[in-house]
Amino acid sequence: MTDRRVLLVTHAGRSDALTLARAVALELCEAGIEVRAESEEAVHLVECGVVSVDAATAAQGCELVVILGGDGTVLRGAELARPYDVPLLGVNLGHVGFLAEAEVDEVSAVVRKVVDRAWTVEERTTLAIGISHDGEQIATTWALNEASVEKASRERMLEMLVAIDERPLSRWGADGVVVATPTGSTAYAFSAGGPVVWPEVQALLVVPICAHALFARPLVVSPTSTIAVEIVSSVGGVLWCDGRRTVELPPGARVEVTRHPEPVRFARLHTAPFTDRLVAKFDLPVEGWRGSRRRQHDGSGS
Repeated sequence: MTDRRVLLVTHAGRSDALTLARAVALELCEAGIEVRAESEEAVHLVECGVVSVDAATAAQGCELVVILGGDGTVLRGAELARPYDVPLLGVNLGHVGFLAEAEVDEVSAVVRKVVDRAWTVEERTTLAIGISHDGEQIATTWALNEASVEKASRERMLEMLVAIDERPLSRWGADGVVVATPTGSTAYAFSAGGPVVWPEVQALLVVPICAHALFARPLVVSPTSTIAVEIVSSVGGVLWCDGRRTVELPPGARVEVTRHPEPVRFARLHTAPFTDRLVAKFDLPVEGWRGSRRRQHDGSGS
């Protein structure tokens, strides 16, 4: 009986993802590694020797969570991996796929590196979110990319008072506000006009969404800061975490965001710097660069 276990996460609704998952599962099983999957996906992979597991304990005892899909699938994999501190390894089947470590045409090399345990681990900051109303805590949750407080209705703006470290900063009438990690700086916060922050930078981002205010610039604050958003309008809003989990916010609700003490761990196969990842993912024009040739691109595209 093998002592090596890998959780395979994919998009059960995509035929191309399932075809790739079958090939990956067969190769890992042939190498003596037990492959697990949630029941919804395992039913399509049973002929490959995949073991069906419950979502709540899917990653327990696993050395790696291998994810085949886009960033949304990676975020789902993070929810499964985080309770057991298991590293994530994403193979991009989506569009930009910023959270993935490899592209689909590298999948054979990825499987070999999994078999050989040829990866390093990088820790990424996460967010701890607490929601209170009338002085009573009503919910707690977490996020890897971002927590966004948004209006629940298109007809009216959301009136919010934002504070940093218990000091009021500004009152905004806006579509909402995004609080993001450096990892999330290339996700929703980026679309809202926030800066790109290198993953190793210790910081949190505050990015207003379509705010009607003289001062409504993106902010980069200390990683030890507490960011509070209070709903001061007569209508409530909604809290979105990584675009996956929601909490309704009644008028007067207060959302507090801090850095979570438990990071999410990513498996890294490449040594290419984050600059190269930006260039590859956004197809940035770099022709004509005549800088130092001492650091050559490793050709990974990640």
